[in-house]
Amino acid sequence: MHHIGILGHSAEGAAECFRAVCAAGLALSDDFLHPDVSLDCRAFGHAMAAWEAGDLTAVRAMLGAGIDRLAAAGADFFICPDNTAHLALELEGEALSLPGLHLPSLVADRAVARDHTRVGVLGTRFTMDSSLYERALGSRDIDSTTPEADDRALVDRIIFGELVHGVVTEQAVDALRAVTSRLQARGCDAVALVCTELPMALTDDTSPLPVLDSTALSADGAFRAARCDSLPHWRGGDPRRVRV
Repeated sequence: MHHIGILGHSAEGAAECFRAVCAAGLALSDDFLHPDVSLDCRAFGHAMAAWEAGDLTAVRAMLGAGIDRLAAAGADFFICPDNTAHLALELEGEALSLPGLHLPSLVADRAVARDHTRVGVLGTRFTMDSSLYERALGSRDIDSTTPEADDRALVDRIIFGELVHGVVTEQAVDALRAVTSRLQARGCDAVALVCTELPMALTDDTSPLPVLDSTALSADGAFRAARCDSLPHWRGGDPRRVRV
């Protein structure tokens, strides 16, 4: 099997992706086996000033250095379970040192497989205020929308104020359920949890809408790619230019 590299951008989400990749392998093996996995995760705080300034080039450089370290560790390809990071990874520039899986494409493909037609998008303010998922879902003829402004601010506060610290409160769960219910009232037939930490607080069992769990999909995609003969082809930039 291919050696998986996990490019972390927040600790909780990267750790969950790592656990899920290993669990997928162990579930298919009687010999305690899973693909080789290397994890690189530089603290999100090093990039926050660049995010706030909209300097995606600086963020891409930092993420690229992490991919270089994964390559040096022997990884054959990478998955980045952080959706917001894909805003920087999609920038045009020098090809990344490893091929990778494009997470928004994995989420969009699952939406297609489940016949969803209108997906609500929950993530950080950087992701929700961007066209990242509008492009990924729209390229598959799926409509998408984000919460209203107050709800976007609420979701972002829950992510950065609680979830990235591993804290999940009943109040946060109730708030996210309410936001999702309002998306349902606007015609959504699924909700995409496109922040790696959101599945800590919202699941198929607790959500008013079926969830598209980007963290689980990142791990599933990585495990499947590790078992394929061929490697992914995407090396950053516009994913529509390559087959991913």
